[in-house]
Amino acid sequence: MVPTPPRLEGRIALITGASRGIGAAIAVAFAREGAHVILVARNTADLEKVDDTIQANGGTATLVPLDLTEFAAIDQMAGALAKRFGHLDILIGNAATLGVLSPMAHIDPTEWEAVFSLNVTANWRLIRAFDPLLRASDAGRAIFVTSGVGSNATPYYGAYGASKAALNMMVQTYAAELRKTKLTVHLVDPGIVRTDMRAKAFPGEDPATLVAPEAVTEIFVTLAQPSSRNHGDILHV
Repeated sequence: MVPTPPRLEGRIALITGASRGIGAAIAVAFAREGAHVILVARNTADLEKVDDTIQANGGTATLVPLDLTEFAAIDQMAGALAKRFGHLDILIGNAATLGVLSPMAHIDPTEWEAVFSLNVTANWRLIRAFDPLLRASDAGRAIFVTSGVGSNATPYYGAYGASKAALNMMVQTYAAELRKTKLTVHLVDPGIVRTDMRAKAFPGEDPATLVAPEAVTEIFVTLAQPSSRNHGDILHV
């Protein structure tokens, strides 16, 4: 039997929130499919663990320890990657924070601002910084991770839900501006997955009953391929 060729061979992919959970699983899956992955997260030790897994599978990665709410650093990262690679094939906007689950009227302003800084503004800064590099690719792909609470009002999820609703509109507006280009843009709602964020929201839940992050990576691999033609949709796993 002839082995199936890697689906992302030679692609360059940047993944935020890549130190654990869904981001780490996407990074490992992309590297297994032949992509060189750029792993972005705050925790260097956790990034190194993901890199160890990638290398053990024969893949390659570049580690970028970075706090995405330090917005100027996103521009600096884009400049450095432009000098090194000249383009970016795949951008995965995965990093997010839940914030505090609370009645809307009780949310502390600093908490609200922190949630929007990472979940919305950081992703806008990624779009702003990496749009030229994605357009320089022969088949640029930008994929952002959203949530069902961005479309369905859920009590006590006010800051998180509002931030995901804002992310949805921002990304879909960006997609609408790109319909005549080679760059495609997507939103993916992975559903209920065994992550630290889920454990924070439901501390009494048995994580063994939930889907593992590795189980939701296939849709990201599919959308990241040069052959993918989907554009502008919110896709649900």
